[in-house]
Amino acid sequence: MPRTHSSVSSRVRRRRILREAKGFFGRRKNVWSVAKNAVEKRWSYAYEGRKQRKRQMRSLWIQRINAGAREEGLHYALLMHKLKEQKVQLNRKALADLVMHEPLAFKQLVKTLK
Repeated sequence: MPRTHSSVSSRVRRRRILREAKGFFGRRKNVWSVAKNAVEKRWSYAYEGRKQRKRQMRSLWIQRINAGAREEGLHYALLMHKLKEQKVQLNRKALADLVMHEPLAFKQLVKTLK
């Protein structure tokens, strides 16, 4: 049985990793063993970053809602409580969008809650 060589597939795999490492500094961009570790680390950071982005956006929405509510004489927790009591089905993203882009509509909403 003839011996098989995996040079083509190995080269393809290495080229893909080195292409991912383009833009890295020093040996991280062109030495296979260093680049492979750097790219794997990058993937783990990217995975975690996708989770963190969701947390950060929710936090930003809450801050914007709180700022808008305080202009109307309420605070965030009380506003959300009143919304839940009145069974208003607006999520935080939509409320934050109202505060930023439609302040008059947000004022009307708060007025109806009071």
